[in-house]
Amino acid sequence: MDLDQLRTFIEVARLRSFSRAAEKVLRSQPTVSAQVRQLEQEYGQKFLDRTAKSVRLTPAGEMMLEYAKQMLALRSKSLEALSDCDSHPAGTLSIGANEGTFLYVLPQVFAKFHKKYPAVRISVYRNFSYKVIEKVEDGLIDLAVVTLPVKSPALEVVSIFREPLMLMVSSANPLAGRKSVSLAELAQQPIVMPKTGSIRKMIEKHLRPHREHLCITMELSSVVMIKRFVGAGFGVSLICSTFARDNVQRGEVKLLKIEGLDLWRELGLVYRKQRSLPRSASAFMELAKKELLRVKQK
Repeated sequence: MDLDQLRTFIEVARLRSFSRAAEKVLRSQPTVSAQVRQLEQEYGQKFLDRTAKSVRLTPAGEMMLEYAKQMLALRSKSLEALSDCDSHPAGTLSIGANEGTFLYVLPQVFAKFHKKYPAVRISVYRNFSYKVIEKVEDGLIDLAVVTLPVKSPALEVVSIFREPLMLMVSSANPLAGRKSVSLAELAQQPIVMPKTGSIRKMIEKHLRPHREHLCITMELSSVVMIKRFVGAGFGVSLICSTFARDNVQRGEVKLLKIEGLDLWRELGLVYRKQRSLPRSASAFMELAKKELLRVKQK
């Protein structure tokens, strides 16, 4: 059985004529007769009594007519529902990122997304970028916002945000009155080091010539704790400028450039190449690209 057979059967029953039904559905009369016959054979019932002058529904045909109408109506409802889904996302958006990105980059994006699509429930997975990427690769979350570059053939990557990395020092630190410091001066400072991640790799890379004299006072996994201990004078640390914006405004820390280095952190949206994204995830991607571009331009 297919929907075309049902439409043809309904027209024959309504018009009580194979020839007029054939004109209505733009088929030949033999084709219309064959479609009705195939439907009857599938159900093992006779739906129409044919006479020389007219066609009448059998009791089984009357019952089948009601079901045929319901099946076509259900198809119409499903098309309408999926069309609404395209324009009005619903369901759950599952998204991953690290702590700093969730706390300092995405809140405004989430706020605007929720205002625009209140029917979508947001489920977040917070972890280090490499852990988040694994979840996307395994299909356990829809998409993620992670630090680039990402080297995974299974993932599609869309760059959405770029911000400078700067040296964060306590307002009481003697360097706080400066606008920039050299690498040699940085190497002489006690350092609060992230336990893992791209910023740690940058610190290790650029301070490698000074590694014998480095003083690492703490290793922390939380950007909130790093800011707190730097502000308390335990040492200095590299940080994304947006992460420390509020602390700078409150006068707790200062951000300095590192002379001779142009350090940046780039964020990207990642999702599986061979997976159809839910409409909620596609809508979030569109909005995030626009909103983070505005942040970048400020």
